[in-house]
Amino acid sequence: MPQKQTGDYIVNSCTMYIKPEEYGNRLFSVIGEVEDEILSPLKPFSIIQKSCAYYGVDYEGRRKGTRLLIDYSRKLPIVIEPINNIYTFCTASPESPKCIWFFAEHIKDYRRVSARETLVIFRHNQTHIFPVSYNTFNTQMLRTSYLQMKLMQRVEFSKKQLAFMLHGTKPSKASESNELYLNERK
Repeated sequence: MPQKQTGDYIVNSCTMYIKPEEYGNRLFSVIGEVEDEILSPLKPFSIIQKSCAYYGVDYEGRRKGTRLLIDYSRKLPIVIEPINNIYTFCTASPESPKCIWFFAEHIKDYRRVSARETLVIFRHNQTHIFPVSYNTFNTQMLRTSYLQMKLMQRVEFSKKQLAFMLHGTKPSKASESNELYLNERK
């Protein structure tokens, strides 16, 4: 059982995963952070929704934005907070009591353990075995990477547009002087 407990948790740059845990007849969340494991009485999906709202956009808005960017409709990765690179993906339907949420920034590697289990190696060399198939985990990692790439492309394109609007085009300079050609015309 995790050492720390909280009733109010917001995803942050230290969050590595949020997994469901049954205690009696209630579903709680075990939150893996870089230095800690925390128990929350909230369901994993509630923490994700609350965290999106905390950073200024509701979950549905994030979900719709993802769908527009990467053109998928199921088990969508979510950008919780793009400035700090907080992207998450789910391993099942978000409302499912078996759904685990992973935060891509912390994942160093992952390997198949069995047909229904994957070993996840986090950046700080912590390892955990999770009850999710390797294929599901790999697909979700790829979708999350694709979402990150598409969002970065849009940001870069916007930066280039802004630079063009502020500075316009600059005339190109020839590598040789035009004096030679001006003298020939005389």
